[in-house]
Amino acid sequence: MGWLTISVLAVVVGLALLLRWRRPAWFWMTFGVVYSVLKVRFRYANVMDACDLTVPASRFRLWLARMLNQEIPRQRVPRLMWIKPTRTGLRLRIRMQPGQDAFDYSSAVDRLRHAFGVHQVTSREIKPGVVEIAMTGYDVLRRVQMPAKIERKGLKVPVALVEDGSVYFRDYWSVPHSVTIGASGSGKSVYQRRVIKELAALRVALVGIDCKQGVELSPLARRFSALADNPDDAAELLEALVDRMDEIYQVIRRVQRVSADTPDAEIAANIWDLPENERPVPIVLTIDEIAELALTTSRADEKRRTRIIVALVRLAQLGRAAGIFLDIYGQRFGSELGDGITMLRAQLTGRTAHRVNDESSSKMAFGDVSPHAVFAATQIRNDRPGMAVVGYSNGEWARIRTPHTTMREAVTACNKHADLTPDVPELARFRPVFDTDLTKAPATLEPVAEAA
Repeated sequence: MGWLTISVLAVVVGLALLLRWRRPAWFWMTFGVVYSVLKVRFRYANVMDACDLTVPASRFRLWLARMLNQEIPRQRVPRLMWIKPTRTGLRLRIRMQPGQDAFDYSSAVDRLRHAFGVHQVTSREIKPGVVEIAMTGYDVLRRVQMPAKIERKGLKVPVALVEDGSVYFRDYWSVPHSVTIGASGSGKSVYQRRVIKELAALRVALVGIDCKQGVELSPLARRFSALADNPDDAAELLEALVDRMDEIYQVIRRVQRVSADTPDAEIAANIWDLPENERPVPIVLTIDEIAELALTTSRADEKRRTRIIVALVRLAQLGRAAGIFLDIYGQRFGSELGDGITMLRAQLTGRTAHRVNDESSSKMAFGDVSPHAVFAATQIRNDRPGMAVVGYSNGEWARIRTPHTTMREAVTACNKHADLTPDVPELARFRPVFDTDLTKAPATLEPVAEAA
């Protein structure tokens, strides 16, 4: 009987080690979650004390102990409200003791990680007096696997996986404009393909500017309502977008008809307040390399550059209410690109930085968000393409990694949903033209000649 028990234990231990090596997610769901919950339950008070997350006993209790000649009360431990296992880790809801703040817990996440023996720990304040500790049982960013079922709503598309196991969404309603930077080979293009692949299935017009002769966006052209592959066409395309934005504002003004008896819910201030049959289709503008639009080599280029930057600033300032959203990509996005770049960057709420070659590049993205995010962006390893740091306007940041998306996958998605490509009259002359012979090049990016 003893040998049988030993054999069974050996098989279980061997299976656990094999799963931990080959399938860390399965190991966590079968063995790791039980072990971690027991560890938190039994070691919680000692860990809080060792990590300096306790407070001294109240003066009344100390006075009472002296009066009754009793042992001095031990440190007060923050109350563990509940433990919630997830598919990637644990979530602890903790009520802080008087005198503590959320920064005490965020500064102790490394100590908590070592004490509980988990891969990653993050902390955030839920409400005054309550923090949530998110523990990740294994490296979820080593082999990115998006959840099978993801809730999709409106202009909110799943793009990547966060280090705590949650899904990172590109939400155009809350973050209308964004900038994504990264060195060559950092996974910036994969992130771009993923965004376009997810947008292809939505009722939205995709507009692209790719001044690398269209090598990044032209394969996806069947889903694009407009596409420009050189700075001259880009300047005209941007000005056409500005004209469309002005026309949309005129539509909103005509629909408003504000009077004393008009209900508040019927007063339109953006396209989402318009009746569905009168609502213009939203537009997502993707600019593949911002430096190609901002750099100049002659005085003649300066005039074109000024037109481009002015149009981009206007779209960033006013485009959200008209349903025009910007996704700008580049290796750098600093003031060395010329006048107006800093003003444009200030309008871009979303900040994403893949691996960068120097600290100044990450400061361009996160210098006004968080110094910790700047440091994290410089620590991304070369063997982790697609890994990035995202920053939020409230100072929070997180590490994410985009699942590998090939060009073929993105092309397949765009071709599958090509029938959803809306016709935008103001951009008709920039609509890609396709040859009926599918064995030839898929598109020519020259603007279509306007009808006489």
